[in-house]
Amino acid sequence: MSTAQAESVMKTMIRDVVQECGQRGQLVSDTLVAFMVKAVVLDPRNGFNDDRTLTEQDIHQLEELCLDKLMETCSPSLDTIKMQVYFDMNYTSRREFLEDIYRVVESNLSPVSREITDSRVKTREELDALYRKMVSYILLRSGMGSPTDLSAVQEATAALQSVFPQTELGSFMVLLKRDKEQQLHELTMTVTGIRLFNRANDKREEKTDLHKLIPAVRSEALRVTSKGIEEELSVSQSLAQKYTAVLEKLTDADSQCEERDIVLLKQALYNVRQREAFLSVLLTDAHLCAKHFEIMQTEFSSQMKLLKETMQSKTAVPTAKVFPVFKALSQLWTGLQDEVELLNILNNIRLNLQPFAASQAKLFSEAYLDGLLGTSEVKTDEQRMIESSDERIVPAEMKTQEWLLPETTASFNELPLQYNGVCGYTFVNRDGLLLPGNPHVGVLKHKEKLYVFSSKEAALKFASSPDNFIAEVAEKVKRSPELIQLFKLYQQFSSPYSEMQPGESLLVKPINKCESSTQTDLHPVETNIVKSYEWNEWALRRKAIKLADLCTKVTHSVQTDLSHMRRENDSQTWLPKNATCQSKRDGESNVPKPQTFLAGLRGQRDANVIKTNLTRSVDE
Repeated sequence: MSTAQAESVMKTMIRDVVQECGQRGQLVSDTLVAFMVKAVVLDPRNGFNDDRTLTEQDIHQLEELCLDKLMETCSPSLDTIKMQVYFDMNYTSRREFLEDIYRVVESNLSPVSREITDSRVKTREELDALYRKMVSYILLRSGMGSPTDLSAVQEATAALQSVFPQTELGSFMVLLKRDKEQQLHELTMTVTGIRLFNRANDKREEKTDLHKLIPAVRSEALRVTSKGIEEELSVSQSLAQKYTAVLEKLTDADSQCEERDIVLLKQALYNVRQREAFLSVLLTDAHLCAKHFEIMQTEFSSQMKLLKETMQSKTAVPTAKVFPVFKALSQLWTGLQDEVELLNILNNIRLNLQPFAASQAKLFSEAYLDGLLGTSEVKTDEQRMIESSDERIVPAEMKTQEWLLPETTASFNELPLQYNGVCGYTFVNRDGLLLPGNPHVGVLKHKEKLYVFSSKEAALKFASSPDNFIAEVAEKVKRSPELIQLFKLYQQFSSPYSEMQPGESLLVKPINKCESSTQTDLHPVETNIVKSYEWNEWALRRKAIKLADLCTKVTHSVQTDLSHMRRENDSQTWLPKNATCQSKRDGESNVPKPQTFLAGLRGQRDANVIKTNLTRSVDE
């Protein structure tokens, strides 16, 4: 069956499951259903393997199993998968977040910008309306007040009139659209810098505090986001350590706990560990935002101090000296707004992660976990690291394997560890227990992949038969699909469901498609543009013909109603003077005029012609 048909079958299956979940009162996304299909196929307990082909009955069974999984209530495993899908769909890199913020701002302001650049004013009232639109655009772009705030409008209007009086609108209107947009952007930066300078002067402080210039709502975001993420991360870490201690106790050989309770406790542990991992990512980004903010605070203060020194006790300052500083202040202000908006996005993601921890909190209360623990000690991840740090792998003890140690490996703390830093041996030997590995014990390099372990004993046993342990980890992950994301095993379990159809093998080669595009700047360096360059030969010929035709033309000028109010031009010329010059008189000489007479030319047949010279002599 063709690839297009295979994709059609998969899309139909996903659509049917989404519709059925909606009819049962559960709203799910296509991405969640696709991942659940993958999880059901991978689980060996469901009987889907690559030794047989799928039939219509198999597809129906697959849909029913997916529906059963998606309709589970109070399931930590399902909540973890939903959390992973949500985070993948909503979190991206810092650069892409900032690009999205800029794109949203441009989209919101593009109608106002088009009204300004496309305006064709003819009356005084229209000129006044255009100037007010420019003030509104500057307010919206800078984020320093609203167009409905009268005091902010007056402040922005005064700042704009100081650099761009309303009388300059005529020269603005004759510009090209691109030049209008560029001038509008520069005016926005200059006016924003002036307003920031004026507000800072009102503070009467030597050092300008950027926190005092931003609105209270945004200032609150700076304070709340990092603190909120740190608090939730601390709670998640404490809860994960408690779950780990409980499972360590219950997975001992002499434990009498029911198997179902142990399974749910493991699912709850996976849920908490996954939330901890996501919160750690958010906290790293939040700290980076705070770092950028502090850098901007320092730079803003230095620029403001420079501006105050430049303008101090001076009635007039050259614009070429202060305008660049105003623009620098505006750029810092825009960067600050981007950081605050990014913090708001991170905070929203943090808040939206909270509902995905509801199932494990409902199943296992703090009191219940404390009852299971009894007198057992709850160790933190740091304590486990300290306890196992004294146990070091000696490479000479196992020369068949390659080991990486801190003192012999560059950038040791940045190594890409398998299973997201979890000990693979403990995961297999303790039936799914997650213990963080300690890289200082020794990192095993096997088939270009790096593995860490919770103790020296675990490292040696895993290294004695690494392929067997790796295969066992993969089998256990198939039974708990939420571990694919937690262990970062995307490549190992890549889309076995993407080409399923009746009569075809189940685990076939996955379909990997993506839309990509590249963009190259037309002119990376503007100064290198040759304005006179023309590649079209026929255009050059047309230009030559036009220049040749101009030789026979006379230049005329015309004055129109739209231009006669600009200025009057006069030119003065002098008529040529009447001038004469005197030269010698023309002289002439008289010579005899030659005269010759011929006789006998006609009237006689055989007569001779007689020539008679009648020229007068010169002496006569």
